[in-house]
Amino acid sequence: MGLDHYQNCICFHSLSKRSNLPGLRSGFVAGDRSIIQTYLKYRTYHGAAMPVPVQEASKVAWQDEAHVIENRRLYRKKFDLAEEILAHRLPCSTPQGAFYLWPELQTDGENFTKALYESQNVLVLPGSFLSRPHEGEDPGKNYVRVALLADLNTCKEALQRIACFIDG
Repeated sequence: MGLDHYQNCICFHSLSKRSNLPGLRSGFVAGDRSIIQTYLKYRTYHGAAMPVPVQEASKVAWQDEAHVIENRRLYRKKFDLAEEILAHRLPCSTPQGAFYLWPELQTDGENFTKALYESQNVLVLPGSFLSRPHEGEDPGKNYVRVALLADLNTCKEALQRIACFIDG
């Protein structure tokens, strides 16, 4: 972008999205030195040391770009599948930089999640679990988060099961 300073700018990077390694909890922060100094004070009290095997796996993942390119290609295919299977059933848009769908429901997300799991053995996350009520309304109440992390065939089957559940 042509910037040679990072004043008031901070960026978080993680292997979760970059390398499709959620749960590994490996990442870094870059940007404005003064913001990072404050952040490091926070991390001193709220962070944890990474186990050596996680450090070694992280090192390999950070040094490889080929799998990142492949992951992006696979995410595009998964989102294309989601569009094909769910588009006329659940309104949602493909995000520009994530591996989640956030379909809007005609019902409560928590009830939808329970019924979907009981009926189809597919687990999604109610939007209300990731939101905060504001002025008496919960903006996540009628949403669910659908993570497209699994391999392509597993995602396809899960999306088809969601469609089957919606179709009743």
